[in-house]
Amino acid sequence: MNEIKTILSEANNIVITTHKSPDGDAIGSSLALFHFLKKLGKKVTVVVPDAFPQFLNWMEGVEKILHYDKQEEEVISIIKAADLIFALDYNGLSRIGDLSLPVAASSAKKIVIDHHQNPQEFADYYVVDTDACSTSQLVYELIEKLGELDRLDEIIGSCIYCGIMTDTGSFRYPSTTSKTHQIIAHLIDLGVDGSQIHEWVYDTYSMNRLQLLGYALTEKMKVFPELNAAYISLSQEELKKYNFQKGDTEGLVNYPLSIEGIKFSTLITEKENDISMSFRSKGNFYVNELASENFDGGGHIYASGGRSLLTLEETIAKLEEVIQCYKSALTS
Repeated sequence: MNEIKTILSEANNIVITTHKSPDGDAIGSSLALFHFLKKLGKKVTVVVPDAFPQFLNWMEGVEKILHYDKQEEEVISIIKAADLIFALDYNGLSRIGDLSLPVAASSAKKIVIDHHQNPQEFADYYVVDTDACSTSQLVYELIEKLGELDRLDEIIGSCIYCGIMTDTGSFRYPSTTSKTHQIIAHLIDLGVDGSQIHEWVYDTYSMNRLQLLGYALTEKMKVFPELNAAYISLSQEELKKYNFQKGDTEGLVNYPLSIEGIKFSTLITEKENDISMSFRSKGNFYVNELASENFDGGGHIYASGGRSLLTLEETIAKLEEVIQCYKSALTS
């Protein structure tokens, strides 16, 4: 922390990066750190690889975020001028796609703040806690360890609250600790309106999104009660039918876990160039190894991602084979 304090005191141009398809924790932690560093008098830019869901647009400063897929030249110029780069909510350069090229080429000091397992070696400093519920909580704890909690305000607190709320499933996942609730209590004391944030994130669905949810659950969910497993698959054609927008499938993978006895759920989504896979589990079944060994992925023990270069049908067939291979672990 002493070295990080020194680096922060000397840095003038700071870039904050986060992973592809940014979620609530990615944007929340990035903007929280952005506002904090601005209070320290730094020049700060948040860069994301691509778009994020519209239900995160309420956060202060979101309009200042640069999108690498649409503002490539500007982003490259800013990264070249940076003397410090933060890597938030990702543990390897592959997680930021093509943005990894200018980041890897930069001579700036790099600091990782993350809670995923198995961080790769690409940075100078690592603030990593795989037991933490979210990167947003780690940003709070970083500010705390820097002795700067008095700089927190409602704006920073709202970003942190959103990140923690979304990455803990509204505080219900096992990673939610007493420390998490203490942080939330402090944020509320700062004036953060948790119920309003929940409404902005979860109660602003479009009709198309609700119809897609209904279709996915009634027509596309396959349950294996004898294996305590289930999956949902969606093709590009089906997504287009419901005018799919970024974030419309957020949380969909969790629904099968609400079925009694089910402890492993997968969402398979056909993209333009590959198949995206989200894995969730509970109880004594962990998904990070399954994701890394079979679908070029990884993540948390109860929440991981992966991908497949097979067709949608081939990916579904492979998943069903994998589920059978894990039969003893799923039914124990």
